[in-house]
Amino acid sequence: MDLAQRDEIVVALNATIVQIVKELLVLIYVYQSQLNANCSHARAIKRSYHMSTRLPDQIRHMRRLFKIGDTACVENLRMNRDAFSRLCYLLEYSGGLTDKRFVTVPEQVAIFLSVLAHHKKNRVVKFDFIRSGRTVSIYFNNVLAALLKLHSVLLVAPKPIDDNCTDSRWKWFKGCLGALNDTYMKVRVPTSEKGRYRTRKGDIAVNVLGVCDKSMKFIYVLTGWEGSAVDSRVLRDAVNRPNGLKVPIGNYYLCDNRYTNGDGFLTPYRGVRYHLKEWEDGASSPQNPEELFNLRHSSSRNVIERTFGLLEARWGILRSSSYYPIKVQNRIIMACCLLHNFIRNEMTVDPIEIEIPEIIELVGDSGEFISTIDTNPIWSNWRDELASRMYNDWCGHHS
Repeated sequence: MDLAQRDEIVVALNATIVQIVKELLVLIYVYQSQLNANCSHARAIKRSYHMSTRLPDQIRHMRRLFKIGDTACVENLRMNRDAFSRLCYLLEYSGGLTDKRFVTVPEQVAIFLSVLAHHKKNRVVKFDFIRSGRTVSIYFNNVLAALLKLHSVLLVAPKPIDDNCTDSRWKWFKGCLGALNDTYMKVRVPTSEKGRYRTRKGDIAVNVLGVCDKSMKFIYVLTGWEGSAVDSRVLRDAVNRPNGLKVPIGNYYLCDNRYTNGDGFLTPYRGVRYHLKEWEDGASSPQNPEELFNLRHSSSRNVIERTFGLLEARWGILRSSSYYPIKVQNRIIMACCLLHNFIRNEMTVDPIEIEIPEIIELVGDSGEFISTIDTNPIWSNWRDELASRMYNDWCGHHS
């Protein structure tokens, strides 16, 4: 093969290679165009789902919650439709909650109540409401902050029992403002802090002080103390706080033997039958003034036990620990107490309260107020006199 023939072959090969490269570039261009078209179609489908499908689904879900009937609304949001509408109005005009571009105030409140009522996780709520997890988290915290602003509105002012009281459980306790007790609510904390939050029974919990009136409405709530804190220490902190529990001189609250019998806090006699269950099943009648006093004291003070029982029955998030930071968990407890008062004000018939047994045993102001919690002989003598009056009256009616 001479040099001329070899050059012709090289030229032919180069031409073939160029042609193959051109065809490959054309195929790549066609493939890329088809791929872009498919992506655009997918985005169009996604946009179509967001705009034409998701919004109607969201509206249908909200309609099922509080538009059709009270039964579904109470089961899911723990209040009827009228109370829900009033709560939304209150949070909007007093709490500062506002409609957003895609999420209205009623939907924000419904998300919040669903979490509290059933302790739903974020991924469950976002599926139910067809929202992103971030949206659920943002509006849960927004509603929580708005609700806490209403504490001065929703917590009730104490009213002492007066001479006109005809309630057989309370008429003997003139000047009484209500009852108080501590309860433990389970929380989740870092491992390094579990020791401080461990209760006598080994649970990780916070010690919550609740004070209520005879209508089972909260007057004062203090949450945040570790489970290892004793009840008397929590009460002392509540009394000494600038905006804490105020007990006017001459008035008092009923409390159990874990507290000191002193000014402002009336406890039962120690070593004497007290709990209501001890008087059931045909137990004998009171044999002395101390037993009768304890019986009536327990009957009245049981209101705080029933209040806590109703609170935990209504809000599932209080029955077990949650994954929120401890600060948020304490705020949730307070929010549940505020909602409890709101529901008792707005709903004349509470289906959940009907299920609660009558007897439950749970383990800037002006004027002069009680500022110490110490044993007072004068207070103990007054208790003895009250017990004697009760017993003499009871004997007179049973003689």
